[in-house]
Amino acid sequence: MAQIKIRGVVFLLCISSFVQAKIVEPVQWNSKLYGDHPLIGKIWSSKSKTFLSTEEIENAILSANYLILGEKHDNPDHHILQLSIIEHLIVDNNLSLLAFEMMGPDYQTLLDDIQSESLETLGEIKEYLDWDAEGWEWSYYGPLIKSAYDAAVPMVGANISSSTMMELYGLTALPPEIDILEQSTKQQLNSDIDESHCGLLPESQFPAMVRVQQGRDHSMSQSLGPIDSEATKVLIAGNYHARRDLGVPNYLLESNFGLALEDIVSLSLMEVDPSETEPENYLQQYSETAAYDYIWFTPVVSEEDYCASLRQ
Repeated sequence: MAQIKIRGVVFLLCISSFVQAKIVEPVQWNSKLYGDHPLIGKIWSSKSKTFLSTEEIENAILSANYLILGEKHDNPDHHILQLSIIEHLIVDNNLSLLAFEMMGPDYQTLLDDIQSESLETLGEIKEYLDWDAEGWEWSYYGPLIKSAYDAAVPMVGANISSSTMMELYGLTALPPEIDILEQSTKQQLNSDIDESHCGLLPESQFPAMVRVQQGRDHSMSQSLGPIDSEATKVLIAGNYHARRDLGVPNYLLESNFGLALEDIVSLSLMEVDPSETEPENYLQQYSETAAYDYIWFTPVVSEEDYCASLRQ
């Protein structure tokens, strides 16, 4: 699904002089809204229906072959948590691949060749990649890329290209390897697309948008490749792509990689809703499948009504 990409406020991650071996939440949250919400900082398991400690989520992540790490793109705390998770995996020598929704195949040659470059600063890496700063806030994603670069972890641009997006948009039917969703799931996608576009998208465009969404999720799953070691492969993507019922995990399971449910962990970094204190109600469950294995709750970065600005 096309997502509204926010440039975000200028934000610098505070990185300690040594790499953290443990996953830790920020000492002080950067997002300031609803900081007193009772769920903030808690990690919910949809399977056990209990809250987990950071040590327990560490074990869950380390046991996974694939970690789909969902985010709200403009929330700085989500990227701080992502960095802590990535560094934890690196210190444990348990990260074999880092894939990004924020990059497509046009980045891949640069990513493949990055280890041959001597890049010492975030600015040098940004310049080398010719980063799309208009679309994606570099101070959020740069530290993740640098951590992988410093540790010589392979990186992948997981999204589709603009040309592939237009091709999918113009099709009347998808190839069978992409068209894997049940009709009821597609209907949910139609509803979610309508909502995410503030009710402004003509209904006639829904099928094309669903095809693009499916194409993106399929591309992200394929970019991760089959299991090739005991280490974890991580995808950084928006929360919608991380959904087990609609997103990338579906395509991993339907691929020819021969995977089981337990090979994949979906962890959503999610802002709290001031009117909702029951963690189960955040699972966005419309079928028997919960959207996420785990939810890590954070404060809210903004209450800006993006739809209101679009309707002006």
